[in-house]
Amino acid sequence: MPQPAYDLSALRAEFPILKREVNGRPLVYLDNAATCQKPLAVIEAMDDYYRQTNANIHRGLHTLSQEATDAHELARTKVQQLIHAASSKEVIFTRGATESINLVAQSWGRANLRAGDQVLISMMEHHANIVPWQQLRDQIGIELLVIPILPDGQLDRAAFARLLTPRVKLVAITQVSNALGSITPLAEIISAAHAQQTPVLVDGAQGIPHQPVDVQALDVDFYVFSGHKMYGPTGIGVLYGKAELLEAMPPWQGGGDMIDIVTFEKTTYAGLPHKFEAGTPAIAEAIGLGAAVDWMQRVGVQAIADWEHQLLTYATQQMQAALPGLRLLGTAPDKAAVISFVLEDAHAQDLGLLLDQLGIAIRTGHHCAMPVLHHLGVNATARASFAAYNTFAEVDAFVTGLVRVREMLQ
Repeated sequence: MPQPAYDLSALRAEFPILKREVNGRPLVYLDNAATCQKPLAVIEAMDDYYRQTNANIHRGLHTLSQEATDAHELARTKVQQLIHAASSKEVIFTRGATESINLVAQSWGRANLRAGDQVLISMMEHHANIVPWQQLRDQIGIELLVIPILPDGQLDRAAFARLLTPRVKLVAITQVSNALGSITPLAEIISAAHAQQTPVLVDGAQGIPHQPVDVQALDVDFYVFSGHKMYGPTGIGVLYGKAELLEAMPPWQGGGDMIDIVTFEKTTYAGLPHKFEAGTPAIAEAIGLGAAVDWMQRVGVQAIADWEHQLLTYATQQMQAALPGLRLLGTAPDKAAVISFVLEDAHAQDLGLLLDQLGIAIRTGHHCAMPVLHHLGVNATARASFAAYNTFAEVDAFVTGLVRVREMLQ
């Protein structure tokens, strides 16, 4: 049986939750595209902050504040190194990828876009990369264009080339579809957009857990992601932006820590990255994110990606062999470890509920990607998604569970 480049048993032992049972069965957790589980290194880093260092950061002169500030800013440096940003000043902490996109829409968008300008997105976007641009459209009159997909879930490159006209002032696109697993050709998209001086925002929430990312090599203008999908805590995310773009953008929120001088007549703002981090930040969560970065780099991002690809290939083969009437949505040759599917005569919600009785956790519904599912003719799918700690045995349990559940529904 294939094995990853790391010790899978030892790695699984680092995740306390994997030891629990659900409905009297060992937990088989296959809902990683929604959120993945957290290793002890992350849990302990956050616990240690609250036990030993809890204090507000920046400006404090006492020891705890200085220690907390150092830990928070070290996490920023770790993220910078993970994504190969030129400077830690280009790493803005937010509550997640969703907030990061909203920040760009309301700060960069309002400052740089005008009525009639176009923002180009794709059919496979998460709602978080649709709704902020619709709101901006309603506020200032921009137009929203959508790149279609091919039947297998690949981005329609020819359509992209047609739609990328001089009226397009921003391309905002996912790196990996959360609903289909399709991987977009980022290098090609960014190169074409930059040829006409159009900046590009990439939603990397589903990308960064599954592949190495180098924002400088990509030459991407904005890159966003969430901590909880990359073995880190909820409530923390990142906006990477090129320094020259961030420096020119107005603050999105006002309050403490994002200021230089405040009088009743005028306020001047802090420099990067603090200009975009108003108020007390998610300190413990940032420290936890830093620990998650350390953990991913220790295990090896490419090693994780390689193992997930093996899990994806094996699960796809086993499902196709065992489940007549199976329809896979998203069969692009280049895809991440996500299997979105429907079974003939079986509602996705029923599959999810009955699998849960067997201790198997998957996601069912529209996955915050209603437009692409409706385009493919379904309202909901069942979705299994894999992470570093999943095993072939868990895939077997999942497929066996599906066969059993289907028999129960017939």
